[in-house]
Amino acid sequence: MLVSSAVAGNGFMTETQINNPNENSKSEITTVQPDNTATVGNSEKTHTNNSSSKTTKQIVQEYFADTPVLIDVASCESHFTQFDADGTVHRGVVNPQDVGVMQINEKYHLSESEKLGLDIHTLKGNLAYAQHLYKTEGTRPWEYSSKCWNKTREVALND
Repeated sequence: MLVSSAVAGNGFMTETQINNPNENSKSEITTVQPDNTATVGNSEKTHTNNSSSKTTKQIVQEYFADTPVLIDVASCESHFTQFDADGTVHRGVVNPQDVGVMQINEKYHLSESEKLGLDIHTLKGNLAYAQHLYKTEGTRPWEYSSKCWNKTREVALND
């Protein structure tokens, strides 16, 4: 459940709180600076913070280490941008219903992502839903940008 969104200093902070009656209350905190550097961390109810500062690109590369084509998709679709400088979720230029680093289309995927408990407007939810899409549909949801990411893959494979 999203409990707060606020502009904090020069960056944008979102906090997502997950309440499960069988577990301690946990929060995921993501702070994105104007240069698109993200600080992602988890905090327990006691507010101990285990966060590290990484760029969105680094987070995507780690998340999809076993699925490098999705790293290429993120590069082509959003240039590794989850949030714009004003703190709003990054939206597609051609289609503003495409959101976040993986440019997940709200018209086709918002309802399903919510059913899965994923918020595609957060970095974590956007990546997790992209992984779900890849497992169920392959790269088909990103076929319109395939000229870019297929080219990237061919160059990388030929080096």
